[in-house]
Amino acid sequence: MRLTRVNVWGGVSGAALCALLVGCGGGGGGTVTQQPTITGVTVAVNPTAITTSQTATATATVAGTGSFSSAVNWSVNPSSAGSITSAGVFTPTQAGAATLVATSTEDSSKSGNASITAITITVTPATPTVMVGTSRQFSAAVAGTTNQNVSWTIADPQGNASDAGSISSSGLYESPFPAPATVTVTATSAAYPLSGTATVTLTEPVMASGPILTVDVGNEMHPISPYIYGMNAYLLDKASAQTAGATVTRWGGDDTSRYSYKTGNSNSAGDYYFENGTGSGGMFPNPTASAQFTDYVTAADALGATVLGSMNVMGYVANSSTTACGFPQASFPNQVSYVTYGSNSCGDGYYQVGSNGCSTSSGSYNSSVGGCSFSGAATTWQNSSVQEPPPSLPGAGKNTLAWAKGTWQGGWVNSIVTGTGFGNGASGKGVAIWDLDNEPAWWDAVHRDVHPVPSTYDEVTNGGIGSAIAIKTVDPTALVSGPIIDFWWNYFYSKQDIEQGWAGQGGIACYQPWDNPTDRTAHGGVAMIPYYLEQMKEASATYNMRLLDYLDIHGYFAANNTAFTTAGDTSIQTARMDSVRALWDLQYKNANYPQPNYTTDSGYTTSCSTPLQAPEAVPMLHQWVNGIGKSGDPNNNYPGTKTAIDEYNFGGLESINGAVTQADVLGVFGQYGLDLATLWPTTNYDTQGPGNYAFAIYRNYDGKNDGAVFGDMALASCSTKAALTGPCTPIDANLQPIMGMESGQSTLSVYGALRTSDNAVTVVVINKAFGPVTSTVSLLDVATPGTVKTYQYSNASLTAISTVRAGDVMVTPATSPSTTSTITYTFPAQSITLFVIPQ
Repeated sequence: MRLTRVNVWGGVSGAALCALLVGCGGGGGGTVTQQPTITGVTVAVNPTAITTSQTATATATVAGTGSFSSAVNWSVNPSSAGSITSAGVFTPTQAGAATLVATSTEDSSKSGNASITAITITVTPATPTVMVGTSRQFSAAVAGTTNQNVSWTIADPQGNASDAGSISSSGLYESPFPAPATVTVTATSAAYPLSGTATVTLTEPVMASGPILTVDVGNEMHPISPYIYGMNAYLLDKASAQTAGATVTRWGGDDTSRYSYKTGNSNSAGDYYFENGTGSGGMFPNPTASAQFTDYVTAADALGATVLGSMNVMGYVANSSTTACGFPQASFPNQVSYVTYGSNSCGDGYYQVGSNGCSTSSGSYNSSVGGCSFSGAATTWQNSSVQEPPPSLPGAGKNTLAWAKGTWQGGWVNSIVTGTGFGNGASGKGVAIWDLDNEPAWWDAVHRDVHPVPSTYDEVTNGGIGSAIAIKTVDPTALVSGPIIDFWWNYFYSKQDIEQGWAGQGGIACYQPWDNPTDRTAHGGVAMIPYYLEQMKEASATYNMRLLDYLDIHGYFAANNTAFTTAGDTSIQTARMDSVRALWDLQYKNANYPQPNYTTDSGYTTSCSTPLQAPEAVPMLHQWVNGIGKSGDPNNNYPGTKTAIDEYNFGGLESINGAVTQADVLGVFGQYGLDLATLWPTTNYDTQGPGNYAFAIYRNYDGKNDGAVFGDMALASCSTKAALTGPCTPIDANLQPIMGMESGQSTLSVYGALRTSDNAVTVVVINKAFGPVTSTVSLLDVATPGTVKTYQYSNASLTAISTVRAGDVMVTPATSPSTTSTITYTFPAQSITLFVIPQ
């Protein structure tokens, strides 16, 4: 069939034709509309991961040419994953990945998409009830991702993790004390920043019946030394000392080892860039600055506290420069860090990795610093210090006053004895007790710029003897305390022995301090402290004067790293309280105290895993002094030597738990016959008020500093789970514990005393439980007690010791023929209660 061409324009006028075309010449100016074209659709969604209880908003951007619509139609793939509104709001209905699709309404062939993942984190149990003092295991199931790992956090209703307890990486929750009503446990996905929660309701333990408490007023065991209520002068302020009723203050610590009474300078040693400075940093009476020794003595005397000073035995004191330091950058480049100090750039004493042989595999590498420690050379001491060695033994009869004054040690004592406004040790205006330096186990570490070699038997012993002779020759009324050893292994070996063992020297190669004890072997195999006592005793006979008045150690016996920490959760608090047993209990052991394992020890083993040994610190001191038990030899002792622990810390001092623990420590010191103790603070005393009030219960319970003190004669006191079948006898004649007399002390401790000034009986009961405990205190041989006054410190008020109303304490006087009176009382959770019973 033939097709005919048709002229489509045949009936269109010229004007109309111009209007239809893009334009006609001659300036007519018409336009032609472009047809819309969609070039693409992009989709964004925020967030890209949500929980199934959340929503996410997606946005679509449509690109194209011409006049097009930006509208899209939304869909979800797969459709079972959830729904999405016209505004792009996605609501998941199941866990898993989903694709959000936006399709152009202008051109349905054009679409874009974005991925989103919905997960569900289910914490089990979801709403548990946990009793304070217990733990609970949580688990988390994560749906929507193959990564099932989560991290755990805990918070109270205000969001404070510190008040909520703790939760481990495996989800084990430990409750707090004191406790809020609820806490929130949160599990956060390792794959996405998304969480699931559980709400924990915390409940107080129900009231419990406590152990049987007995105080035998007729059994006066021994005097209680007032010196056990001492505090280190470091960071101590006057108000805290007065609140606590501190009886002794100690000038001691790392920088006092190099204090020069001639220049007034000291050196911070490894504590801070080995810098010289004026006075001793943070020392009473200037806890936020520094103090000269004479300022300290004056302030301590004014406080009414006995002065305990630290005498240099190490052999180096700070020179006259206040800007010198041990390891200046000019002499020791490539240290990890420096500080500008005067005209010096002072280093921290650690070489950077990669310089001077320092590597992460090096035995001297310190991961917390990021470098390797190094020691001074033969002349490094000249940077910051001068040599002032302890005096050599002068020979019998040659310890004249002139000789003593010519020594560094004697010269310092003489400057106090003869100084204006001061006096001798017995005057109350001078130094009553001198420590023989501080922690010789760490001279080669803390003071490694001047003392790079480890201390030995002879250095510590002979230096202590020579110093004691000089002190006592100048001031016969002064008392001397030593060897101020702080380290478990150093009680039994010299530091030289210890480091040889750590280095793997010797045939055993267990890398233990007892591997190669050549120094101990050269000294007859006698343990370090017993040897020290033996030599002090012999020298005392030679010079016809007692050279050692206190066998003094530093005792950091708190378990599970609870010393120098805040209260922590109830598992930490329980460990803190329990570790007080290290001071007395023959059955208490922990991993910090293996047996010394010398070849002559009864438990010696060739195994690298030695059995644990109970520290029983206070009885151990008595054993060493009196030459009894596993630590003594009847021929190698020093009878009459008093016992001291002039640094200790169990932590938590800002809390009621720290106060309870500290009060228990002071009770143990009194019951087991320690003669002197000074607390080392966690931080400034004025920020650890509860710790101060633990002292105040014993020394200032009415807050008036008017003699309201715990008694001065220890009475036999027992806390037992079952009734005693014989007398309450917690210790024997040698001040050694008699087991079975304190079976209930993990719940309630009891300490009784007679106050000889007015014949009052004072009884401290410490509740270590996290709930209230009811018990009865049996007072033997108090037939007619007067009105009992009761004082208490608990979490109800951490700023004062409160007075308990008389009607709240049930007192039952003795009736003929019985001579036992009783006090029945409900002791609040974590509390210290003092009964004052007139006779």
